[in-house]
Amino acid sequence: MRRIFLLISMVLSLIVLGVLAWALVSGRTDTAPASGAALVAVTVPALNAEMRAGEALFEENCAACHGDNAAGRDGFGPPLVHRIYEPGHHSDGAFHLAAARGVRAHHWPFGDMPPVENVSEGDVGRIIAYLRALQRANGIN
Repeated sequence: MRRIFLLISMVLSLIVLGVLAWALVSGRTDTAPASGAALVAVTVPALNAEMRAGEALFEENCAACHGDNAAGRDGFGPPLVHRIYEPGHHSDGAFHLAAARGVRAHHWPFGDMPPVENVSEGDVGRIIAYLRALQRANGIN
């Protein structure tokens, strides 16, 4: 019985060592993105004039936290090109409310979002048009 235990222990130890050696040799690392790095890859579609206006407004008012092209920023804010923000889960009205009133953290560990100062409802509508275009181009409908 003792020999079986020793044999099983040796086999398991060899398996663990093999897995560790494979990870070391393969060069795989599981490091988090650098602070501020984009959290998702975003394909940017051709944009019409309204969407380009929304893009400019987004860059001015939202990108500092939500990243270029709404790809998120590690350590700052979530990507809005993400299935969590699809229209069926976060309607356009949710974005209007978020900009006007802010949002308590509930999906991501980035903390609460403050209200966005100096954007009109029309500005938010143009930002939403831009975000929805990005979402559609990335398979989020």
